[in-house]
Amino acid sequence: MNSVRARAERISAWLERSDVDVVAVQETKCRDDQFPAEVFTGLGYEVAHHGLSQWNGVAIASRVGLEDVQIGFPEQPGWGEPAAAEARAIGATCGGVRIWSLYVPNGRDVEDQHYLYKLQWLDRLRAAGASWLAEDPGAQIALCGDWNVAPQDDDVWDMAEFEGKTHVTKPERDAFQAVVDTGFADVVRPYAPGPGTYTFWDYKGLSFPKRKGMRIDFVLASPALAARVGDARIDREERKGKGASDHAPVIVDFG
Repeated sequence: MNSVRARAERISAWLERSDVDVVAVQETKCRDDQFPAEVFTGLGYEVAHHGLSQWNGVAIASRVGLEDVQIGFPEQPGWGEPAAAEARAIGATCGGVRIWSLYVPNGRDVEDQHYLYKLQWLDRLRAAGASWLAEDPGAQIALCGDWNVAPQDDDVWDMAEFEGKTHVTKPERDAFQAVVDTGFADVVRPYAPGPGTYTFWDYKGLSFPKRKGMRIDFVLASPALAARVGDARIDREERKGKGASDHAPVIVDFG
């Protein structure tokens, strides 16, 4: 999303146009008391937000119920000195589906401690997901958000541009695949295959018109939920125009 307050009008217009029942938002960049809840409640959505500062921030808005809100997943690692959990994960049950809005750490640079934090964060998420499915193999769970990982070479415009950089390294891709291997399927790619099918375009260097994008936003669904998918798409049009986020919405229809 990249700042929910700066894009309140666009969010409202998109919600009316897209007619989605549930939306998971990341990178809200505000505290709870600054979050523009009225953007959602004015359209009939209940909303839960977790934000601690001008960085990170996650939210879930639903018009099919919003129950059992949970801040962070079990053993979510923290960052800083002393280490503290950031506002990067929020879960809620919406219409019988457990939705998680996730903002995976960027990693910054492969030599940075933030890179190790990113790998640990993904591994703890994998462990949490595995425990949820072990407790209930029929659980309906959607892990939604900005994963900051491009799992395949054609998920970036030019692999040569990413040599030695984050988002495409083998440890990151292995960490993403480990979540998939626990039973969570990427339910969007079968309906919106690559190459060139991106979800993010940097604001710099005219990346969007030059088609220099990345596919880093995913919905990973548990087996029971994945079986219900009827369609999925990436709303590339929403990346256009004044005040657009640098990410495009990813939409999944569950029957």
